Amino acid sequence: MRIAIDAMGGDDAPSTIIDGALVAARHLQVGLLLAGPQAVVETELARHPAARGLDVGLLDTPERIEMGEAPAAALRRKPRASIRLAAEAVRDGHAAALFSAGHTGASLMAAHAAFGLLPDVDRPALATIIPTRHQPAVLLDSGATVGCRPQHLVQFAVMGSAYARVALGRETPRVALLSVGEEESKGNDLTREAHRLLKDAPVHFIGNVEGRDVYAGSADVIVCDGFTGNITLKVAEGLVETIEALLHDELSATFSGRVGSVLYRQAFRRFRRRVDYSEYGGAPLVGVNGLCIVGHGRSSAKAVANAVTLAVRAVREDLVGRLARDLQRMAAHASVLDPRSSDPA
Repeated sequence: MRIAIDAMGGDDAPSTIIDGALVAARHLQVGLLLAGPQAVVETELARHPAARGLDVGLLDTPERIEMGEAPAAALRRKPRASIRLAAEAVRDGHAAALFSAGHTGASLMAAHAAFGLLPDVDRPALATIIPTRHQPAVLLDSGATVGCRPQHLVQFAVMGSAYARVALGRETPRVALLSVGEEESKGNDLTREAHRLLKDAPVHFIGNVEGRDVYAGSADVIVCDGFTGNITLKVAEGLVETIEALLHDELSATFSGRVGSVLYRQAFRRFRRRVDYSEYGGAPLVGVNGLCIVGHGRSSAKAVANAVTLAVRAVREDLVGRLARDLQRMAAHASVLDPRSSDPA
């Protein structure tokens, strides 16, 4: 197995990306296909003499998509960009999965163009694992599809359930819809109609959750549109950083606080580990007919290693095949409930 890596994607690319990918390759005994300018990638590999014993291939890509570029225009202007050629390498069978911590929009568009969508999928979604008070959960969509229709949220629920079974080991994941109130009547037109459809969908739907309950642990899969999901995710990231800074300031303000900080240091480390995005590595783009893992732009080497580990696990457990089968069952279920849905007219 080889994993295609967009070596030029990410704030600290290519060094951090290659460092993390090599750690995963050595630990998992899998191969890598590094996409980037050959001279640049070879210089980075020269810092790792042990890499000579690994299955590492190079894909010479002289162009890259910068974070500030419009993704559609950039992909048209740069046909030899690292993310585009890495995605096409997966499509052509030279690698089993793709990872990029680069421009999210460009990664989504490149994967969509290379892989296409699974049958019965109208829009893809980013499925992000988030910490909760009890155990991790899946939030989707966290940024792939901003404008959604109710049926898209139902598809997200089905795909999120399949991913929760693979990534989190939940046999019957509890699915909730993110809204402004727990009552069925609360929310906008999108959430009210999605709630109605989800009650009849082939998932374990438990109703609405409010924003304050996202991290409470009452649901295994939380469904929303990409605009709402991305804001939810970014607010949580900022809140964690703020809490850590406030605690540090308070504990450093007095002598007793400094003594207490030493005593509480281990607890703080455990807290950071529970909320650290690098523990999960990245988010799969579910709904496309291929495996693409999208990482945070600030991904550390640890995050990259965990993202490659996630990609390998998803390949071995046939995540894309599971998604396709669950979506097929959803479509069959819908046609039974409403025979008109299977009418070509």
